[in-house]
Amino acid sequence: MLVESDMPVEILLDIFPKSHKWLLERGIHCTQCGEPVWGTIAELIESKGLPVDELLAELNEFLKEKSAD
Repeated sequence: MLVESDMPVEILLDIFPKSHKWLLERGIHCTQCGEPVWGTIAELIESKGLPVDELLAELNEFLKEKSAD
């Protein structure tokens, strides 16, 4: 399963818990003041002014490598 741009953050973290650390390492926080961020992964990436397609490709590669572990 690949992470798509319209995937809700909540679903991403439920299915791929290792993605949380990966996102944090890139300055993309899934929580603000202890409250979870709702919306899509693309909206979260865009809110940081980062390239969505590039980061989604990197995230999917990361998750693919982790699933092989």
